Amino acid sequence: QVQLVESGGGLVQPGGSLRLSCVASGIIFSFYDMGWYRQAPGKQREAVAGITTGSNTNYADTVKGRFTISLDNTKNTVYLQMNSLKPEDTADYYCNLWGPGPRFQWGQGTQVTVSS
Repeated sequence: QVQLVESGGGLVQPGGSLRLSCVASGIIFSFYDMGWYRQAPGKQREAVAGITTGSNTNYADTVKGRFTISLDNTKNTVYLQMNSLKPEDTADYYCNLWGPGPRFQWGQGTQVTVSS
């Protein structure tokens, strides 16, 4: 069974940065298109950024130019570097398969709070 574990969230001031990490048991990330998603309180989960097996990246318009997704094959870890954070980036962040279709079981996510 695939288990996804996200980490790296926290409280940061507007304009600050965080780097989120996602590790997994049971899969090798480089074989899959992987992505980051977020869910703010009272809102639906939304796609944030994705990286394909060919290393192509995709970003939601709301984070383009501020967030960067990457994959470290040696560590089997997917990262999300988040810069110039805004209060509206506050959410729980999750990693999972990218694109349409089924997902692995969602992990617990990591909480990001952007506030002064």
